[in-house]
Amino acid sequence: MVLAFFKSISSSSYSEQELIRLYRETGKLDLLSALYQPYMELVFGICLKYLEEREEAKDAVLAIFEELVPKLRHHEVENFKGWLYTLAKNHCLMQLRSSKHLKTNELDPERVQLTDSVHLNGIMEKEEHLAKLQDCLQTLAAEQKRMIELFYLQQKCYKEIAVITSVEWNKVRSHIQNGRRNLKNCMDKKIQHSTNE
Repeated sequence: MVLAFFKSISSSSYSEQELIRLYRETGKLDLLSALYQPYMELVFGICLKYLEEREEAKDAVLAIFEELVPKLRHHEVENFKGWLYTLAKNHCLMQLRSSKHLKTNELDPERVQLTDSVHLNGIMEKEEHLAKLQDCLQTLAAEQKRMIELFYLQQKCYKEIAVITSVEWNKVRSHIQNGRRNLKNCMDKKIQHSTNE
């Protein structure tokens, strides 16, 4: 089994930052494995929470490792645990949203409860909300969009964003505040428009 591959790797004497640096320089998978292995249980727990099935969660642990192979070579990562947590959560959410994950079951009309339709409506509302948010994100000025994505999606702090983008801390804060306000205005308009239809 592939999980055994990770467990067979001897624990490294390098720090996380050294492993990241060496992996980025060499692309050697044993370095990436040594970095990932201590967090496999954490990643499995995240995946189990979202996917709710052990086999799917195990598959996701391996799929996330495969995602790390290219991503870690292109992303500046200072807090690996936090970055990995976000990556795992986003992977699971994408799995849940993919059509392959949707299951169809025969339903007995007499057994369908009102709560089922309420739950389904809630899911559909969330999907619509996400779609509107994505649309509104595209309307932002390029700098605002980039700062918002770094702050909310990649969970970077103002200081990290300033370093990554070479933009002054005050301007980073200003772009994020303005972007957030513009997003809220755009979302409010879309919600108002949909309720008027």
